Amino acid sequence: MGNERDFVLHSWCVPGDWNAPTVVGGRGARLILEDGREILDMSSLVECSNLGHQHPKLVAALKAQADKLAFVTAAWGAEPRRALAERLLEVSGFAGGRVFFTLGGGDANDNAVRIARQATKRPRGLIITRDRSYHGATYMPMALSGDARTAHQVDAEAWGVRHVPPPYAYRCPWNSRTPEECGRRAAAAVADTIDKERAENVAAVLMEVNAGSNGIVPPDNFWPELRRVTRERGVLLVADEVMSGFGRCGDWFAWQRYGPENRPDLMTLAKGLTGAVAPLGAVVMSAEVYARIEREMFYGGLTYCGHPLSCAAGAAAIDAYRDEKLVERSRRLGASMFAELQKLAARHPVIGDLRGGHGLFAVVELVADRKTKAPIAPWPAQSEAMKALLAAAREAGVSFGSRGNLLILAPPLVIAETELADALGLLDRLLTRFFPASLERAS
Repeated sequence: MGNERDFVLHSWCVPGDWNAPTVVGGRGARLILEDGREILDMSSLVECSNLGHQHPKLVAALKAQADKLAFVTAAWGAEPRRALAERLLEVSGFAGGRVFFTLGGGDANDNAVRIARQATKRPRGLIITRDRSYHGATYMPMALSGDARTAHQVDAEAWGVRHVPPPYAYRCPWNSRTPEECGRRAAAAVADTIDKERAENVAAVLMEVNAGSNGIVPPDNFWPELRRVTRERGVLLVADEVMSGFGRCGDWFAWQRYGPENRPDLMTLAKGLTGAVAPLGAVVMSAEVYARIEREMFYGGLTYCGHPLSCAAGAAAIDAYRDEKLVERSRRLGASMFAELQKLAARHPVIGDLRGGHGLFAVVELVADRKTKAPIAPWPAQSEAMKALLAAAREAGVSFGSRGNLLILAPPLVIAETELADALGLLDRLLTRFFPASLERAS
């Protein structure tokens, strides 16, 4: 039997260097490897397995739907598609709106742009996004992204996209003195760009609300300010909730933390939408946006959009989040996890900044010098010490999410409290082991 590398082209890596263990099963927050070892998953894989692995309600829903109807196109109705859309509109507060189903997050963002341009009657309307963001890896989503992995692959301006600096308070592009000032300046940069391009030429602003692999969690005032400046200028606001949705940040969707008055006009979803047991994405639009396109031809669609198996999994996922009170659990455990991370930050000067804490999501930014904020490696490179820490963690049975100088903690919402405590204890020991110089300087 050959290595999987002999047959598969893997994503986001140098293909010839790929070398990862084979996962054969899962249970709760744990993955089971081919050799029988178990790994505690502290990243929900790519921040998508919010319900853990092999959640019984999701597996049962897939089996039951496969017995009844495995596939029908969106040209025909399907009961699980209706059931999921109804649930999404209810938990999101988009009463009277509609849901357009896609295959994942990237094509959800692609179609959100299409819908926004049609709804505003601006077929070539500009889309404003931000630097160091990620919205997908096909061409339009790459243009939307301000990510180092995709920026060199596409001319964003040619795709009608304009980027603005991010609300990165720890390294504020405007050298702001407070997070609140950075939040205001970031929203003002969006307003200035709309004004420069003229509002009648701009279709939408598309932004991640909270969690993202970029590790930037905006200041609390950013989203309300962004909603204000877009509303005043008649520009639609699209919330990319692909990673931050479904309890990840302590609410069903991260924007809800700021109140119903700050609801976006459209919202894109994937990942936790099905607990990752089946591929599915969605664009949720307000009643106001839907009213603008209700009597027009919508030139969009995908063979498998709203696939019955995926929608059955999605409906079961929402029921599981509700029945097991996992959104509330994420908020409670997230606060506890963040408090423990604050203790680690007090012990380890290599921790320059902590971000998140609104749910089971936190970003730990490591630095070479806390006073100067000098990174341990230039973004998005990863230091050898960080690589060694991650390898040692996996050897000890824990998988932490990471990118560049960042540790990204996003465990499944079903993780046991003892498992979470054990993982944070291991992180404490590994920081001491691989970054001892920082402790010596502190003492």
